[in-house]
Amino acid sequence: MKQVVIIGAGGQAREVTDIIEVCNQNNFEYELLGYIVDPKFGSPGTIINDLPILGGFDWISKYANQVFIICGVGASHQRFQLIQRSLKLGCKYFSIIHPAASITRRVSIGEGVIINANASITNQIMIGDHVLINQNSTIGHDCKIDDFVTISPGANISGNVIINRGCYIGTGAIVIEKIEIGSWAIIGAGSTIIQNVMPNTTVVGVPGKVIKTRDEGWYLDA
Repeated sequence: MKQVVIIGAGGQAREVTDIIEVCNQNNFEYELLGYIVDPKFGSPGTIINDLPILGGFDWISKYANQVFIICGVGASHQRFQLIQRSLKLGCKYFSIIHPAASITRRVSIGEGVIINANASITNQIMIGDHVLINQNSTIGHDCKIDDFVTISPGANISGNVIINRGCYIGTGAIVIEKIEIGSWAIIGAGSTIIQNVMPNTTVVGVPGKVIKTRDEGWYLDA
């Protein structure tokens, strides 16, 4: 049985709590100790979903070699920043998959990955580290989903799509087949992507159009 903690204590972290509890109904695999947040977001001992905030990264520095970590933060850039901090402390990560997700045996999954209920992931798909795949999203055959990507609820990714590092795909977005989305791009909710997307851009609409371009490395201090 793994002793585990969640970085974050907001909505996504609470959904990770739910996944862990559902997994434990079938096989008691995880002992969830609580949440890790910076002091400005909550005080140690505060109870959330029947579990305590344990502390901040000072807590992790003491117990990094005893527990497994997962980052329950939805925004790709924020998850990236938090994970970089934790990796410097020697943290060990684990992946969690809701039993109601549909995943074939021909899917490669990295570490620190969260896959929510009713996600459908089909054939010859590569999923990198610290990827978040939300409820009712679909990922078609032969896709590559790079590290720190977020796939929001109800997004539909067609076959042979490449989603590069750190992209955020908004709720209900559609990406047609054979598209490549550049690293750290943001796709707005409900958008339809019918052509390749450049890195560090924000694309919205049907069809998707660029409305903003950020500087290289914007995600490091956003």
